[in-house]
Amino acid sequence: MKKLNNTAESNEKNKKGSFLGDILDVMEAVFISIFAVILFFAYVARPVTVDGESMKPTLQDQDRLFMSDLFYTPERGDIVIVDNSVSWTYDTSGNLIQGAGIAEDKRLIKRVIAVGGDELDINFTTGEVKVNGEVVEENYINNPTTTNYGAFAYPVRIPEGYIFVMGDNRQNSTDSRSGAVGFVSKDQILGKALFRFSPISEFGAIYD
Repeated sequence: MKKLNNTAESNEKNKKGSFLGDILDVMEAVFISIFAVILFFAYVARPVTVDGESMKPTLQDQDRLFMSDLFYTPERGDIVIVDNSVSWTYDTSGNLIQGAGIAEDKRLIKRVIAVGGDELDINFTTGEVKVNGEVVEENYINNPTTTNYGAFAYPVRIPEGYIFVMGDNRQNSTDSRSGAVGFVSKDQILGKALFRFSPISEFGAIYD
């Protein structure tokens, strides 16, 4: 009888030990998952919200996106989020000068039209945009580029380390055409828009 009791007690201990082990395994998995999510949002993808209508029809006001700057090099056609606390233009002698930007905490979502070394030309009568002499096929725009905000004389050479951005809603976008934005330094690029997760009806990757 004593041997049976010892066996029962041993089985009960084994069950308790197994249950506790299962709990610890679950807790470990949960902590690892939380840590992975924190790392993902800290270093891989960060959520941003579209504020305004300057990227219509591609993006709508209050769309929620994931952006990333991991190993990112800006390319023509990319949609990027930039810090507009400063702006860059040329003075009358062709020297690069820094301006105040729109606001210290302002973030812009725009499309990269030209990168460092490119020559950009815009015909504000026809709305035609050329990069390095080639007409850019802009099937993403809401309306033609016929508004000149006076930041540059065209054609203009984009300095190395900078980009020229415009919104897809060309008649309703404060962008590199304006002296308040001008050229965007690569240091001002916060990341590239990758994925839209809200609204659910537009859920999916953002294509250039």
